[in-house]
Amino acid sequence: MYPDFEQYGKQAVQKAIDALKAVGGGTVTVPAGVHVTTGLEFYSNTELHLEAGAVLSFSDDPADYPVIDTRWEGYEQKSYRPLLYAKDQQNVFVTGSGTLEGNGKQWWDSFRRKENKAARPCFIGFEQCENVQLRDFRVQNSPAWTLHPLRCSNVLISGVSIVNPADSPNTDGIDPESCQNVRIIGCLIDVGDDCIAIKAGTEDAREKVPCENIAITGCTMVHGHGGVVLGSEMSGSIRHVAVTGCVFNGTDRGIRIKTRRRRGGSVDGLTVSGLIMHDVICPVVVNMMYYCGKDGREPFVADPNPQPVDETTPSVRHIQLSNIQVSGCRSAAVCLYGIPESPIEDIRLNNMHIEMVTDEPSIPVMCARSHPMNRAGVYAEYVKGLDLNGLVLTGVEGPEHQFVSVETI
Repeated sequence: MYPDFEQYGKQAVQKAIDALKAVGGGTVTVPAGVHVTTGLEFYSNTELHLEAGAVLSFSDDPADYPVIDTRWEGYEQKSYRPLLYAKDQQNVFVTGSGTLEGNGKQWWDSFRRKENKAARPCFIGFEQCENVQLRDFRVQNSPAWTLHPLRCSNVLISGVSIVNPADSPNTDGIDPESCQNVRIIGCLIDVGDDCIAIKAGTEDAREKVPCENIAITGCTMVHGHGGVVLGSEMSGSIRHVAVTGCVFNGTDRGIRIKTRRRRGGSVDGLTVSGLIMHDVICPVVVNMMYYCGKDGREPFVADPNPQPVDETTPSVRHIQLSNIQVSGCRSAAVCLYGIPESPIEDIRLNNMHIEMVTDEPSIPVMCARSHPMNRAGVYAEYVKGLDLNGLVLTGVEGPEHQFVSVETI
């Protein structure tokens, strides 16, 4: 079914989706050309297909997006409804070689002026859906996070290009949150925050639902604060993540795990292999004293003394990274910050070659939480079971390894 833009204007696509709902589903096809639309709500067995040359341009009028209760940045809160939205549906697909245009500038500007009455909308927000497919299109200028499956199962994101300006606030690329069985394949991500961020809610989330069984393969990540990031919202736990055959170019960090005390949950089972990184601040960061967000500046977060261990104590374990080539590293090769009452457990770094910046001045920057680092090697605190095998560092200034309360294998 083609939307009738001549009759219904910016309501045309939603009218077509509603008509298909009445007959059990189908495909809405957007033809070539630029077409303006309001926000869209999807239903089961619905596909939005963008033909070559199609640009679906979303209104930037907040009145077109009702305020709903949802989870964003790990907290249950009021948010403008995502530009493309579905909840409690099955078989919801967005496909084709056209473009989704988010017109995010108005949202970014009003956020900076603190004028929004609710959190900015994500671009595509599918919540509690089963069998989600996002394939082959381009999506750009998202108001906030771009692709946000929340509490979904069986999610395929393949061949999608995501482009947001480098200075656009909180415009993550792909954020699977408390999802199961997610495949992210062959995507290009160039955004103003993390490229891919795997999440499982904060300590304040009503339900502690894990994010697990995540495969990320053959993606290219450009700019962004982190390439593949786990946390810091991980109170429901993040388990069984595999990252293979990806390229990171100009991301601040490469692989990054972040959490803090009182968040609870675990990161358990991350395997990374076959990566190329260039022009990164730090290729590998694990930081269990992460300070951003609610309570992040409280004294307990960075207290060097052991704290009582209970259900709010986070854990990070069973991490393996291998066959990784890095050039143009600026701050440190590896930063590992555990906490004394819950050290990072069983982390293995094998067959990695990391070259520091040597052909231009290097400005010392913060690697994780403490002092600025400049062309440093491997820095680790509170690690139980660290294996460094075939790790080659070039251009490091000072000792290659700096360990505090570390047990090596």
